[in-house]
Amino acid sequence: MLLDTYEKNGLLFNANFKEATGTAGQMAYRGDFVLVEGAIADAEGRRKPPEVLLKGAVLLSEGDKLKLMAGSLDDLAEIEPLLAKYQADFADDIQAVLYVVNVAKPMIAASERANLVLIPMTDGMVWNELVDELALEKSDFKGQGAGEKVATLLAAMKDYNPKYERVSLAEAMARKTSAQRESRGPV
Repeated sequence: MLLDTYEKNGLLFNANFKEATGTAGQMAYRGDFVLVEGAIADAEGRRKPPEVLLKGAVLLSEGDKLKLMAGSLDDLAEIEPLLAKYQADFADDIQAVLYVVNVAKPMIAASERANLVLIPMTDGMVWNELVDELALEKSDFKGQGAGEKVATLLAAMKDYNPKYERVSLAEAMARKTSAQRESRGPV
């Protein structure tokens, strides 16, 4: 299974869960997802913390392909390492929604293998924002386990057809703003 391979390679970081969805061959994951690994820290091959993460990632794999990818990026430029590392694992019908801090307005960017829905977000949680974006209710997830909830999300995305402007990935990158993630701390 693809997510098992990612886990073995240390690409699942701060995991909330990784479990089967109830559908044969499907595995769901929520947590952070490594886009750029940290440098090797010692002679035993242990690594420093990751340099770039897809934060709050929601992934669903079927066999050896990713069917669903959602998460938050601090910078639009982080799409490049994401695609470089994982695009070969995308299913032909992958559903990808990325909440990006410095994107000007919602849009759909066409990459080589997928249409990436890019939505501005400087503050918030990916799961909550995605559930709102798909107009799902708590009752849609009633009685489901964590993996089943991700499968429900994927099923809802099959009918998801946002009316955002469609642009090339290069054009989306050119629309980068200077926005930064809101930080909070003790008052």
